[in-house]
Amino acid sequence: MSLENDPALDDEMRAEYDLRGGVRGKYYKQYMESTNVVLLDPDVAEVFRDSDSVNQALRVLIKAAGEIGRVAGPKNDAA
Repeated sequence: MSLENDPALDDEMRAEYDLRGGVRGKYYKQYMESTNVVLLDPDVAEVFRDSDSVNQALRVLIKAAGEIGRVAGPKNDAA
C-alpha cells in the first residue's frame, strides 16, 4: 500500500478528540423545542431585512385576519 492511499493520513482529527463516549441525538428534542427558524425567499428577504420587521408585518396580518373573522362571523356548516 502506498502512502498516497493510506486512510490514516487523510484523518485530520487529533487523537485527543475522542468521541467514542458521545451519545447521538442527546440534545435533539431540546433543540427542536427551542428552535424556530424560518427561511425567507430572496424576494421576501429584500423587503424584510430583520426579524422585527417580519414580526411586525405578521402581527398586522394576524390582527386583520381576526377582524375579518369577527365581521364575517363563524361559518355555519349545518345549513
